[in-house]
Amino acid sequence: MAVHLFAGIPVSDYASALVWYERLFGSPPTFYPNDTEAVWEVAEHRSLYIEHRPGHAGHAMHTLFVDDFDTVIGDIAARGLRPMQRETYGNGVRKATFRDPDGNEIGFGGAPVDERRS
Repeated sequence: MAVHLFAGIPVSDYASALVWYERLFGSPPTFYPNDTEAVWEVAEHRSLYIEHRPGHAGHAMHTLFVDDFDTVIGDIAARGLRPMQRETYGNGVRKATFRDPDGNEIGFGGAPVDERRS
């Protein structure tokens, strides 16, 4: 079974959200399906999109698990965004959570430090 994922994020101010997500992902959207949506392909067949939906803004919670957690978080920090929360779970998995201007949560997870060296 082939799977294509489109994870949506409702935002109240499309223009400011567009700027924020460009900083988060370090690039402009991959494409614009219409005047109220912007899509970033974060991996093959896996996309995250923002959509102007003021009545629903602030309730999204998505986590992207990445191979090089430290590099990804460092690159985002270099673009001026800091995580609102950093966690390390009992099994060593790490997570950094960013919140957009509406409060939507975008997390980045990474394998335990010891597993990255295996």
